Amino acid sequence: MEKTQILIAYGTRYGATAGTAEEISKVLQGEGFELKVVNLKEEKVKDISNFDLIIIGNGMKMEMWTSNVKAFLKKFSNELKEKKVAIFVSSGGRALMEYKGENDEIERITKKYLEDKATKYDLNPISMIMFGGIWDYNQMGKIYRKFLDAEKENFIPAGFKETEPGVYDSRNWDEIHKWAKELANTI
Repeated sequence: MEKTQILIAYGTRYGATAGTAEEISKVLQGEGFELKVVNLKEEKVKDISNFDLIIIGNGMKMEMWTSNVKAFLKKFSNELKEKKVAIFVSSGGRALMEYKGENDEIERITKKYLEDKATKYDLNPISMIMFGGIWDYNQMGKIYRKFLDAEKENFIPAGFKETEPGVYDSRNWDEIHKWAKELANTI
């Protein structure tokens, strides 16, 4: 029997989405699927016809999708309508909002980052989720850093881990593994 072919195509800003895509890939490979993982900034996808499932990952910053992922969605919009699609986004702010009890804000950005994007490209994803992300003070500009400084005191209480000086990771690996296993069971 032929193995299910999966493409994970992603755009990343500080590496959270890349690491999340790799972890999802490991889980799915462990479940017997064949995968191709593509960082859309480094590699262009020419054809998606051989893939049974397309997982699209995106790193969010200031409520914006990466240009590489937007270009991928635009290029393959017609083919993606006919494919099984799953979408995940990485957002450093999600864990902070959960910590502060900003449930209305979480609902708003979930709608904007996931539901509205799927609707814009006329997709009917089998699954969509928002994971935590990374805030890397070493790579961000002064204005964004100044904006985040007001929240920095909440990073550790909110569950962020300082993985190296100036790099705060809010990803929940158990949540990522669970989602990947659920995807495996769905397909």
